[in-house]
Amino acid sequence: MSETPQTTAVAVSDAVLLDETAVAVRVAGAALRERFGEVVRYQTREELMSALAVNDDTALDILRPRLMRLRPDAGWVEDELDGGALPSGEWWVVDPAEGNVNHLHALPEWAVTATLVRDNRPVLTVVHLPLTGETYTALTGAGAHLDGRPLHVSRTTDLGLGIVATSQARPDEDEKVVRRVGSSITSMLFDALVVRTSVPATLHLVNVATGRTDAFWQFAGARADLLPGALLVTEAGGRISDAGGHPWTPQSDSFLAAAPGVHDQAVATLSR
Repeated sequence: MSETPQTTAVAVSDAVLLDETAVAVRVAGAALRERFGEVVRYQTREELMSALAVNDDTALDILRPRLMRLRPDAGWVEDELDGGALPSGEWWVVDPAEGNVNHLHALPEWAVTATLVRDNRPVLTVVHLPLTGETYTALTGAGAHLDGRPLHVSRTTDLGLGIVATSQARPDEDEKVVRRVGSSITSMLFDALVVRTSVPATLHLVNVATGRTDAFWQFAGARADLLPGALLVTEAGGRISDAGGHPWTPQSDSFLAAAPGVHDQAVATLSR
């Protein structure tokens, strides 16, 4: 990541900043959409990483200059797989191609995201799905929206009637985390109506924020795949914690976002 920024006075309102961020994210999404459609072939890990980097760079070449013009004193997180707390001040946490591996395989589940974090709290976020044209936004204290329409999480109160989801945080996860993921899926298969498993996390979290699904959990994870959805779900009336029900921070080793009516039940299931 770049050098620690100094906190500066807010030059424009966060609402205006959100609108300008959404414009930048949509432009980057349009560039990635132009690259989408054919399965990208690769034979080695090096070829895969190279193909992923091309997509990232395509979006970053658009996003970084536009976002840095909006907040020139903000820091920039270089690696979307980074986790943990950030230094004080403002930081852009961006995933230029969330679900990049899906994009390479001509699968539709991918997005472009940008989140402004201020003193380790997400202030605003934009999640854009270029293939559908949907743009999800959230601003602290001002709610979550889909193309301007207010969002609210599910009112389900019975986990046994709920659709839940989880995601693989990253490739090459250590054995302890992999086994924990497997055990949690087994537990949820007993307690929930339906369990969905796929990447990326952000697309599951927008589904929680819209009330389409009732809960999402993940073990391990990075800021870029959890912060956007965490703000969307919170502003849509949902509850965020770790899998044990304790307050979640970017340093936590697990994450749970759920409708209030099933949150405690989900914690009980994941704690078995």
